[in-house]
Amino acid sequence: MSTPLGAQGGSDAALSPGLERDLLGRVVTAQRSWRSPGVSVGVVRDGRLVWSAHVGSARLGPQPAPATDDTQFMIGSVTKTFTALTIMSLRDEGLLSLDDTLETHLPSTRHARIPLRQMLAHASGLQREPVGNIWESLVAPEREAFLAGVEEAEQVLPAHHAFHYSNLAYGLLGQVVERVTGQSWEQVVRERVLEPLGMSRTGLTPADDRAVGYQVDPYAGTASEEPLFTLNATAPLGGLWSTVADMARYAAYVASPDDRVVRPETIEEMCRPIIMTDVDGWSGAYGLGFGMGRRGERVYVGHGGAMPGFLTGLRVRRREGIGAVVLANATSGPLTLGLATDLVEAVIDAEPSLATAWVPETEHPALTELLGLWWSEGSPITFFVREGELWSRLTDDELSETRYAAEGTDRYRAVGGRERGEVLEVVRAGDGSVDKLYFATYAVTRAPLAFADLQA
Repeated sequence: MSTPLGAQGGSDAALSPGLERDLLGRVVTAQRSWRSPGVSVGVVRDGRLVWSAHVGSARLGPQPAPATDDTQFMIGSVTKTFTALTIMSLRDEGLLSLDDTLETHLPSTRHARIPLRQMLAHASGLQREPVGNIWESLVAPEREAFLAGVEEAEQVLPAHHAFHYSNLAYGLLGQVVERVTGQSWEQVVRERVLEPLGMSRTGLTPADDRAVGYQVDPYAGTASEEPLFTLNATAPLGGLWSTVADMARYAAYVASPDDRVVRPETIEEMCRPIIMTDVDGWSGAYGLGFGMGRRGERVYVGHGGAMPGFLTGLRVRRREGIGAVVLANATSGPLTLGLATDLVEAVIDAEPSLATAWVPETEHPALTELLGLWWSEGSPITFFVREGELWSRLTDDELSETRYAAEGTDRYRAVGGRERGEVLEVVRAGDGSVDKLYFATYAVTRAPLAFADLQA
């Protein structure tokens, strides 16, 4: 199937029948090996839901009901990405700072000195769960009881000592959202994220035709229905319900953001690693609400989710604009995040996106004198134009490239690449010609000069 999700769609987004059959085979194999009552998946490419599949049943019984793209599953901790995105929206609007401490918004708390940034990245050291055995009782606290429990909670590790996943931290971030806006967390998420993205089937209260969650006996193979879990004040850590169609809209936005929710550069910021989740193999990291996983040379962003009766995996490869969501209605067994990564990887490997055709650049007289080969510290640096912008390259490795934006007469700012933020200054001779450049205070000259020559 091919479902448009907005203006970002492309005519070449559809998958070939052969690839669709391969993906379906992977999903069927997964559903059988996991022994999950149902598995629903969607694949996004170039802003569109280009393929979906629903294997098994969303609801068991005498007449099992298959899922559709609009069937609601509980997405668990994928909710955290919505909480984080809401915090970043408030940050972009100037209503808070990531360097605000809890004391700014929750005065007199014993955890007053912990910054919001650390909580977003699971780097605060706060204990994993809210106070109380909510995963046994399935009774989550209301606001006042939750905040009272916060005062009993521990900071079990020093800040930034190690990645330490904290549901408690995200419950607190939800309280920050409510204190800053004066609205409920759900209302703010709906207004700032869900409605702009057209996610009309996502929220805290599912419809009657929702998927039912089950626990499958590992030996008997029988399925028993799990109870609904209403998270109350802890909803920001994992309470949302969503669908394949809605999560496809979300994946498309993460892959190629516009200004509907936050600035595109804010999504870039959220998807950069702040703390490693795997310090030995460097295969995983966590940013501002989004996790990152490495396979080979590729890094995927997203999040997993788990709730009684439900497991979720969201993975996006932003460079290629491809994402996948996997929803399963089983408490344990399904490796949803792994399958989501498998599906994205399969699409990239089988049918990589075609690059756009090169077209000649228009002339940019203001840049002409800067183009060509220069030297700094005895090493070559090449300046060139790409798509109307000034770039430089130290070597043939694209990781050495830097992109610049004009900031005034003979002054440029690095806005992309390794030296982002630094200033490129043009120095002119008495006749007005370019004499040399300074980049991040280093002299850049047309000839390879030694440091002694620069002092002469």
